[in-house]
Amino acid sequence: MSKTVWMFPGQGAQKAGMAKDFYENSPLAKELFDQADAALDFDLRATCFEENEQLHLTEYTQPCLVAACLAIAGELRKRGQKPDMTAGLSLGEYAAIAAAGGMTALDAIRLVRKRGLLMQNTVPAGEGAMCAVLGMETGAIEAVLENRTGVTIANYNCPGQIVITGKTAEVQEAAEALKAAGARRVVPLKVSGPFHSPLLKSAGEKLSEALAAVEMQNPEVPYYANVTAAKVTEKAEIRPLLARGVSSPVRWQQSVEAMIGDGADTFVEIGPGKTLAGFMKKINPDVKVYNIASWEDMEQFLREHS
Repeated sequence: MSKTVWMFPGQGAQKAGMAKDFYENSPLAKELFDQADAALDFDLRATCFEENEQLHLTEYTQPCLVAACLAIAGELRKRGQKPDMTAGLSLGEYAAIAAAGGMTALDAIRLVRKRGLLMQNTVPAGEGAMCAVLGMETGAIEAVLENRTGVTIANYNCPGQIVITGKTAEVQEAAEALKAAGARRVVPLKVSGPFHSPLLKSAGEKLSEALAAVEMQNPEVPYYANVTAAKVTEKAEIRPLLARGVSSPVRWQQSVEAMIGDGADTFVEIGPGKTLAGFMKKINPDVKVYNIASWEDMEQFLREHS
């Protein structure tokens, strides 16, 4: 039997105007944006919908992107669609949990505002960096990093794309060593900190306090956790996994492989961009992949799937 995954992108997918057409066409999406705007300490709608630099600072990116993704997911549910499982890349995990019924959309948006502030402010600007390593086997990358301190793997995205993270100087040295060892390219990422690095452990501990104040529910459908690449069905598991996630690697490729192993054959990327769809081609080109970033995308999808 066919099983569908709703998957949600992480930081870097954000773009000005995302989900604005849902705000204009869907009373449900409008209500979510309006409620989130009232609950936060900045103008969420203006930051999401208008060209601005603020959207690309992680403390703003995180609530904006999660709000946009959940506005789309909410309208899909209203139209009778539902996933059999969910997953999200890094930040996208919060949208995945809310879409699976593990927490409310508003709580997810509030939480990632706190997460963004903690991630932004834990390591002083300029002291942390991240790079994407392209065209090199995972085992070969791990071998280069094995005896180095201050640099670790942040993301297992797909075959041929691994992200490293850590202290700026150590990441730069590791980048040169990886190129010398055969990496096709090593690309510095435009990020404001060493995300998914042990350097952010204290941010995870502080995030635990914010998580403790949020009511979790047992997910209606399983979501697959970044930290373990395993399915989560119990609310007691959610908080510790999210707290660890800030300073632990994102096992995206392993999560996708686990979902396919559990019967998933259709993956719907919900939110701006096609980053996850690109990874899917390299992880398993045989599954069906759809993108829903706009109202038009949704209507096209519904024509094919209702």
